[in-house]
Amino acid sequence: HVQLVESGGGSMQVGGSLRLSCVASGDTIGRYCMGWFRQIPDKEREGVAGIESDGSTSYADSVKGRFTVTQDSAKNILYLQMHSLKPEDTATYYCGSWRCGMNPYSDADWGQGTQVTVS
Repeated sequence: HVQLVESGGGSMQVGGSLRLSCVASGDTIGRYCMGWFRQIPDKEREGVAGIESDGSTSYADSVKGRFTVTQDSAKNILYLQMHSLKPEDTATYYCGSWRCGMNPYSDADWGQGTQVTVS
């Protein structure tokens, strides 16, 4: 299992930027698929951005062109750079890691989450 700790959330005005970080321990993140997910109360967790073990990335349509997911394998950190923030980006953001090919919603290890509020 991978232990994950997110940071970088906060309150931001519409149009602003934030960078979230997810520090991993227990294993090397390059061996896993990694991703950022978000959740608001009474809604299911949704995928925002993901990066596979080969470095390929994917994004939810709602964040394409605004968010960028990267990882620093040497430091074992996953990042989410967010630009042009909108009120609908308000959510708790979670970092997840899972064996590629598995279902992250049932098989991922999760961090504790970091709150992002855009107003």
